[in-house]
Amino acid sequence: MRIEHVATILFGLAILHTFCAKLFHKLGEKFPEGSKFENLFHLLGETEAVFLMWAGALFGVMIFYLGSSHHFEHGWSLAAAWESAHHGWHEAVHYIESLNYTEPKFVFVIMVIAATKPVVDMVDKLIRLVSRLIPLHGSAGFLLSAMVVGPLLGSLVTEPAAMTVTALVLKRQFFDRGISMKFKYMLIGTLFVSVSIGGTLSHFAAPPVLMVAGTWNWGMAYMFTHFGYKAATAVLLSAALLVWLFYHELKKLPLLSDSDIHGREGEAKLPNTPWWVTCVHIATLALVVLHAHHPDIFMGIFVFFLAFCFVTKEYQEDLKLKGGLLVGGFLAGLVTLGGLQRWWLEPLLGSMGPEALFLGTTGLTAVTDNAALTFLGSQVPNLSEAMKFALVAGAVAGGGLTVIANAPNPAGYSILNSTFKENGSGEISSLWLLLAALPPTLIAMICLWFLPSF
Repeated sequence: MRIEHVATILFGLAILHTFCAKLFHKLGEKFPEGSKFENLFHLLGETEAVFLMWAGALFGVMIFYLGSSHHFEHGWSLAAAWESAHHGWHEAVHYIESLNYTEPKFVFVIMVIAATKPVVDMVDKLIRLVSRLIPLHGSAGFLLSAMVVGPLLGSLVTEPAAMTVTALVLKRQFFDRGISMKFKYMLIGTLFVSVSIGGTLSHFAAPPVLMVAGTWNWGMAYMFTHFGYKAATAVLLSAALLVWLFYHELKKLPLLSDSDIHGREGEAKLPNTPWWVTCVHIATLALVVLHAHHPDIFMGIFVFFLAFCFVTKEYQEDLKLKGGLLVGGFLAGLVTLGGLQRWWLEPLLGSMGPEALFLGTTGLTAVTDNAALTFLGSQVPNLSEAMKFALVAGAVAGGGLTVIANAPNPAGYSILNSTFKENGSGEISSLWLLLAALPPTLIAMICLWFLPSF
């Protein structure tokens, strides 16, 4: 058995683990609070930590597996065992260093910046402004505006940033206010799908597009005429369907004002954010986006941003570093495990026709990151234009089916997970998320496949 086969087994176990996360949470509740077993099971129930844990397991297996390939020529000895372990460690480290972890680093940085009060408040104001132009009032108009403006912002500020700010806006307007569980699942399912396709108006914002745009010479004009307007149509239709389904519940939910949001009981009211503080936050966000492929640059920008937040802390809320770190770790684990899946993904993708590839990629995206799929597809030689379109269209259409399907999904999961309360523990069900994401996924598939390209 090759190491690639072992990695695929571990990858499958990691996927299974994500569906069992809620079970580990419930097991942890059977032990005394603060005990080592409670902490252990709650850690195993953290979906964001799953792939990082299994990536660690892969690293350990690689040390043993690759080290044992050095046969003991003169029988077992301590020196031979040390030499075997040293060789395995060297090979495992070499594998890790051969991977590109720019995306996990970028998502961590962009999440922390996008989740700050000045940025979220600005997006909230933009959504309110657009909602006034919609012939729906109160929470219904705000939701329709948020579910269109937020995801489509992904084409400008990148999908992870759009997911972060939209999830935070939706959290304080809807998720934190006791809406029904059915509404919550439909809302997060639609959000995941809309963000996945909402970044396709440009060639630099959606990770699955970014993986192929340079190789296939896809520019802004190509993206808008082949994907962008179709994606915008699907986002609007999905948002309208969501508002229609839960209109009666929305009518009973008054829209919170700025003073309501920042003056809740038990929360310290921060002073109004000066315009120059907001400008610095937006400028930092823009600089990080512009240098998204240069981790040394955007990490340096992030350090200066942290210093600025410390100096202006009277206008700042606590930075959401934990969520960013968990999501970054999740994606790093996905990169580590996904780097050895090429042996089965590439032949599978290369053996399909356009229609089968579109449907197959949409389904495969549910169990692996869509950017990994498009990257592997870009390595297949002599793909026709129809095959290229089918590959990317399927990858973005299926990007909301699971937490691991699209890189920004863990960001939304991390922000909204605590609002899914059941028996005292907040945990989004992978099965219910999948079911809730099916209607907007079907809308996205129909729009992407049947609307004409120009």
